[in-house]
Order: sequence, then C-alpha cells, then structure tokens
Amino acid sequence: MDFEKKINELGLTLPEAKAPVGNYVATKTVNKMLFISGQISINENGELIKGKVGKDLDTEAGYNAAKRCALSIVAQVKKACNDDLSKIKSCVKLTGFVNSTDNFTDQPKVINGASDLIASIFGDAGMHTRAAVSTNSLPLGVSVEVDAIFELK
Repeated sequence: MDFEKKINELGLTLPEAKAPVGNYVATKTVNKMLFISGQISINENGELIKGKVGKDLDTEAGYNAAKRCALSIVAQVKKACNDDLSKIKSCVKLTGFVNSTDNFTDQPKVINGASDLIASIFGDAGMHTRAAVSTNSLPLGVSVEVDAIFELK
C-alpha cells in the first residue's frame, strides 16, 4: 500500500514535525522499532486544543483532538523515515492520555480518533495494540496526548 497516496486520497495535511521542547528526542529507532514521543493536541492553525474532556470538550471534540495527535505522529514518522513512509511495516502500539473530568469514562472513544486515523492511512499495517488512559492534567493544559511505536521494514 502506498501510504503517501492514501494520505492524499483522504485529503489529509500533515502538520510540521515539531522539535521537542524538553530534554528528549521526538523519535528514536531501536533495531526495527520506531518510538514516537507523545504528540499533543494542536489544531490546524497551530493552536493548542486545551481543556478537560467531559467539561470543556465533549467526546466528539476529544476524538478530533486525538485525531490531530495522530496526524502529528504520522508527521514525526515521515520525518524519521526521511520522508519515505514505505519504510513502515506496521503500527505496533498507541498510548493515549485524555485530560478528563473524574466522572468521564469514554477515554477509549476519544482515543479512537487517533486509532481510526492511523488505520485509515496504514490499513492492516495500522492495526495496533492500545491503551486509553485518563489523567487529571496534561502538558500546557492540552486535552489529549498520544505516543506511538512503529515497526520498520
């Protein structure tokens, strides 16, 4: 499957793969495993998607925030692969963190935004294991953060 072609067919625009703002790297390859640091929810205008899901955002808005995280993940993957997504064998795992209220229990529905986007681009190679975790706060007050592990060919 041509992943770049699929991105175009879906009408998706990848954001710029941002450099880390702390003492860590955006990506790291170990053997044939590509680790992507957590990508936070940033909209198409480069603005942070902030707030608690269940209070400031509903489940659908959280889903869209997670989708934006996944777009940033794909941008980081592409950069790590020197703009050649054909180097990807599969997505192994996503871990999603949802800044949510104490009584919000639909974290999996929120993180489906990231899972659905990865599966739509990578097809069967995009089917992954996953965790969807609630948290009381995330960096810069964002709503969602997702990290990923990919297998390289």
